[in-house]
Amino acid sequence: MNDFSEHLICRHTFNAQNIIESHPPKLRNANKKVVYQIACPPDSIYSGELVFSRWRTVPLIYPSLTDRTEIEEQTGYFEYPECDRNSQRVEWYLNFAHSDLFCAYGERVFAQDEMQVAEHPALASLREALLSLKIAPFTVENGEPTPILIRNVERRCEIATNPDPALERPLGLYGNNFAKATTEAITLATQPLNPPTFTNIIAMEAPAGGYNFYEYEIIEYILATAFTGFSAAKVESQLQITAPIVIIHTGFWGCGAYGGNRVLMALLQLLAARLAQIDKLIFHTTDDVGAQALATARNILNRDLAIDGASITTLLDKIYGMSFKWGMSDGN
Repeated sequence: MNDFSEHLICRHTFNAQNIIESHPPKLRNANKKVVYQIACPPDSIYSGELVFSRWRTVPLIYPSLTDRTEIEEQTGYFEYPECDRNSQRVEWYLNFAHSDLFCAYGERVFAQDEMQVAEHPALASLREALLSLKIAPFTVENGEPTPILIRNVERRCEIATNPDPALERPLGLYGNNFAKATTEAITLATQPLNPPTFTNIIAMEAPAGGYNFYEYEIIEYILATAFTGFSAAKVESQLQITAPIVIIHTGFWGCGAYGGNRVLMALLQLLAARLAQIDKLIFHTTDDVGAQALATARNILNRDLAIDGASITTLLDKIYGMSFKWGMSDGN
């Protein structure tokens, strides 16, 4: 494992009970208040210490391919199962972040980022604590990616977002549908977790709003962002446990409101995981269209990019030459 310590901007540890008491979330949306009341009733006890770290961009390197990353497809959304504390496995989940970490957690929006904060309410208090302490909460700064990792945050509820007319959510709760839902629908959809589970999070922002074909510099930027976040996850995992088996859960990062190309964004994450020598990448495809996009990305990776001794420039040239086009924002 390479020593990436020189790329660490900062690392801070926060007691969960302390930051929730001293920096309660500032929730402006009524439905998010309903979720919080279910997840965090009065006199709740909050466990553990959150470890916040922020990372400068790690230069791309191409290792030996003798150790390949295992890739697993899961058709559902993130489920955050409880991990065996005696296991060597350290699992991480992507947060499809804004450049200003968790900045919309209290507003009406409810995309992947805000959903993750709602289920892990200490993340909202973490943002407020960072702002109070003047610790920069940016996943991008001066045009460069600075991924943020958060270890050991409680997941205190599970929110069902799938369409279910019988439970008053005929269109589901994702995106703009959340704010339009009734209090009853939100209450029925929110299940408290007793006891809570714990999650490790990688927060990084994808580029947004491109047009026509992807530029070479944007492809390189995306790969560097993912490689930095994944490499940092290996470092942080080694601080949790000796000889960890590092597993990262991800999906179509940057392909919702940001309009990213599903095949390209999957491909660059698969490649970043291989470059960072992550043990296992679990890709959540959610539907048949997503499964096909991942299958295409895997074929490209194994057919065109599995080149021993290739330079990063060679790989980027190959990807750029495939002329990937931007998609469309989903409006959420």
